[in-house]
Amino acid sequence: MQFSFPLDYDFILRKKRSLKRELLNKDLNFLKKRIAILGGSTTAEIKDILEIFLLDLGILPTFYESEFNKYYEDAVFGNEELNDFKPDLIYIHTSFVNLKLPILNLQNMQKSLDDEISKIKEIWKSLERFNCCIIQNNFELPNTRLLGNLDGLQGRVFFIRELNYKISQLMQSSSNIFLHDINYLSAMIGIEKWFDKKLFYQAKYAMSMEGIVELSFSLSHLIGAIFGKSKKALVLDLDNTCWGGVIGDDGIGGIAIGDETALGESYSAFQQYVLELKQRGIILSVCSKNEFNNAKEGFSHPRSVLKYDDFACFIANWELKNQNIQTIAKNLNIGEDSLVFIDDNPSEREVVSLTLPQVAVPNVGSDVIDFIAHIDRNYYFETIGISSDDLERSAYYLQNSKRQMEQSSFKDYSDFLKSLQMKAEILPFSAIYLDRITQLINKTNQFNCTTKRYDLASIEQISKSDEYITLYGKLIDKYGDNGLIAISIGRLEKDVCHIDLWLMSCRVLKRNMEYAMLDEFIRIAKTKEARKIIGYYIKSAKNNMVARLYGDFGFKLIEEDENGSIWELDIVEYKNKNLLIGVNCG
Repeated sequence: MQFSFPLDYDFILRKKRSLKRELLNKDLNFLKKRIAILGGSTTAEIKDILEIFLLDLGILPTFYESEFNKYYEDAVFGNEELNDFKPDLIYIHTSFVNLKLPILNLQNMQKSLDDEISKIKEIWKSLERFNCCIIQNNFELPNTRLLGNLDGLQGRVFFIRELNYKISQLMQSSSNIFLHDINYLSAMIGIEKWFDKKLFYQAKYAMSMEGIVELSFSLSHLIGAIFGKSKKALVLDLDNTCWGGVIGDDGIGGIAIGDETALGESYSAFQQYVLELKQRGIILSVCSKNEFNNAKEGFSHPRSVLKYDDFACFIANWELKNQNIQTIAKNLNIGEDSLVFIDDNPSEREVVSLTLPQVAVPNVGSDVIDFIAHIDRNYYFETIGISSDDLERSAYYLQNSKRQMEQSSFKDYSDFLKSLQMKAEILPFSAIYLDRITQLINKTNQFNCTTKRYDLASIEQISKSDEYITLYGKLIDKYGDNGLIAISIGRLEKDVCHIDLWLMSCRVLKRNMEYAMLDEFIRIAKTKEARKIIGYYIKSAKNNMVARLYGDFGFKLIEEDENGSIWELDIVEYKNKNLLIGVNCG
């Protein structure tokens, strides 16, 4: 269904029940999550609309909803129903109406700020008992200013800005609390449209119905990012998408790019936005109906912000774009549901949308001025943090292109692997990598035996426990550092180790890294006096490639059904399987 900007508020509100039924009937192999909503105002409509957007993202939610304005009591004092619910995520829905605003002098202002921050800290501290992710709103500005412009210096506007700043500072040092920026959302919609006085006095909703839809849409994508549902790659058409005109007809001197004209400046602005997406870790690709050399030449224009080397995959030919997009996904080793396709041509968009329903295809229109808004307002690339691996991701994929080119010159694949001069770092989870480990766990779907998801708080707890074996793997070769690309978690029970998680990034497939990880995992298991390892394969829509991984490792199949399989390995006489990678195990 893929709801997208601009949202049709009336349609969504009017058809919410039938939309829910339609989404549930799609059988999307949903990720099931328990979400507690602790509300400082009425939240029933938010819950209903949020559910629709989450279902569209492939998340099947079960909700706990606090009684009206009982968010503080539920958080701090708890109740049996909430405790039994055991949430995977808690959303604290507070807003301007929940603040105790100070009397207008600076002394009272500081006391009120301290009181509000103390209250928020108390709520967060109390909710630690659930060991789950927490989403906290900041606060929107009031729709009236008692002091006019002076309000920004010593009135309510100043107070809320200071409070939001302090909240953001607190979140910087918290690993499992995430900001939902309703301050920005209300400004985006407009403060007058955000708050509906009549709806508040009648039903105690702290925002308009339009605001509820926008809030729920934004919130769903933040939840999606926490559970690994964000997009990874942007696929671009070229003519009249990355520049004005047709490169094959107009030539490099005839396309519109640069600041000489308003049209050219618009395309430069779009290219700059795309470049910044790349710099924060989004993979860029080209899918164009063009002669390859003409398409490539467009990025040699002196005013082009993007260059040919910015693209991890560059396909320009006269084949159908849906087929080329499938090739892009295959070359990048990512799922089609990780892709966003931007094209000014409505016919091309329709073909891709109909034939590749997992690919996000926003209806961007034909005016480049609108392209950025359609990417930004659809939250495709929502993130909960930026790691060093994110910043290097494009480089990883460009290095992979070089590896693929070199591979074609070798007749024997083992000789090619030896030529890469691979070295691995395989060590227990380290605090400096926990963000990246959590990110990789929640984004990896294909080479992932169980597809279990963990939030950062859970990973921190596991990393400190003697009841677990944890390993991360990094791989370096002569072309560069692939970054942190493999993760294993084993749970110890007497002399048996159960592998709860075994995953690897697809960008290092068939490089022998899984065997290097297995060797080190078993070495540590032996030091923990384990004699046997049990491996689990839980079937998902995307992880068929690892259905027989444990068999390849030498495990014995002991149980299998349509949902997966269980494997067993006696490790007493185990012999190492990695013969190609030099390993640093500390």
